[in-house]
Amino acid sequence: MRGLARALRDPSIIGAIVGSGGVQAMAFEWSGRYQQVEIVPWTLLSTEIDVFAFASLIESHARGHDEFPTALGYALGHAAVRFAHAPLRCARKVVDVSGDGVNNEGFEPSSAYANFEFAGVTVNGLVIAGERPDPVAYYREQVIRGPGSFVEVARDFDDYEAAMKRKLLREINGSALSYLSK
Repeated sequence: MRGLARALRDPSIIGAIVGSGGVQAMAFEWSGRYQQVEIVPWTLLSTEIDVFAFASLIESHARGHDEFPTALGYALGHAAVRFAHAPLRCARKVVDVSGDGVNNEGFEPSSAYANFEFAGVTVNGLVIAGERPDPVAYYREQVIRGPGSFVEVARDFDDYEAAMKRKLLREINGSALSYLSK
């Protein structure tokens, strides 16, 4: 959580978010199939104050679940349902999945894509490398989806903040996040 919060507070990230006209974002934690915790509800980030407040909520969140399996299909399904409740209609929808492991509980990402609404949704990944089986290859083959989707790799947990900055800049400046339509 600290790595994500620090990345969001980086001046280049704030400048990209504010310069894009703003982004609508929400965050949730996931572990096993029944361990999804909303961290921050849908929030419009259009000013530096908005971004700092969002980052502070993320940073103050104490991880709700440890020692649970990785249920990527369930997490993606949860994200699809959350999109249905977004207060603003966006020109582009992006799901960011961060993790250090492969799906080992419940249905696979392909089942989520087949059974939930993912039309027009891009799914990007940030993978912390090092586990076996290789989560980087798994994310590239099974998780990412949609136009311009990509995997950003953190060498280890210490590299997470830098990898998150690279990912966010690529998404925002690379048009992965666009303007809000009303």
